[in-house]
Amino acid sequence: MDWEEGDESGNIEDRRGLGPVVGGGLGVGGVVLALIGYFVFGVSPQTTLNAVEGAAPDGGFQQQQGVRGKPTDAGGRFVDVIATSVDEVWTPILRDEGRAYRPPAAEVLYDQSTVTGCGLGQSAMGPFYCPRDRKVYLDLAFWQELSSRFGASGEAARAYVIAHEMGHHVQNLLGQMDQGQEMGARGAASGSVRVELQADCYAGVWAAHVGEVTRGKVTLDAKDIEDGARAAAAVGDDTLQQETQGRVVPDSFTHGTSAQRVRWLRRGYDTGDPAACDTFGAARL
Repeated sequence: MDWEEGDESGNIEDRRGLGPVVGGGLGVGGVVLALIGYFVFGVSPQTTLNAVEGAAPDGGFQQQQGVRGKPTDAGGRFVDVIATSVDEVWTPILRDEGRAYRPPAAEVLYDQSTVTGCGLGQSAMGPFYCPRDRKVYLDLAFWQELSSRFGASGEAARAYVIAHEMGHHVQNLLGQMDQGQEMGARGAASGSVRVELQADCYAGVWAAHVGEVTRGKVTLDAKDIEDGARAAAAVGDDTLQQETQGRVVPDSFTHGTSAQRVRWLRRGYDTGDPAACDTFGAARL
């Protein structure tokens, strides 16, 4: 994957080095993080609640202000370049639909834990998007887990993760995250699954257009697409459940099976068309 010559918007809020957040009490924000169902790596609500135990209640956190701008280290630059390319891909797509694309408020880099608009975020949750503050949160230590635990190494796998989370931002702009929540409120268990699979598809749309939109500054080859698909497969609900509990419980799925995640990622890539990513109207996921 080539990315070193890619543009950087500097839409990074770097909180690395500020240290973990501590406090007391769970708070409503922690419950929001547990219930929102938008994390890419299949974290159950109970796991998230356990992770945020010890957080201060809403409004009681010590606010963190990171450094805004372009990071100088390779890891930070990678996130900036990929996120900027995602912005560059979605801006004309939404413009052609008569809509305005607004970038996330920031891509936040942090260590261990940090304050978010959805409560206390922790590394155990994996990368995530908070629709309340419209920020993407990422602890770069996750890249090592992505490789060692999930067997998805390489920069393309990491790019997939970033594009997926920013896909949630696109959904937030279009009201599709609310659509998923409404399905869940009506008892449709697949609401969160449809949200996640659509974000996978949107990551594929990014991959389909990024080379052209960035004029070759950010490019993916066939192997990179396979690496992204491998990452998507590694975090399917069935694969994760089999790994962690030794059995698969389809009724508890929140993100979709490995096969579904790969299928929707490839659909976005093969078509390059967001309209092909209508998981909410799909009879078969």
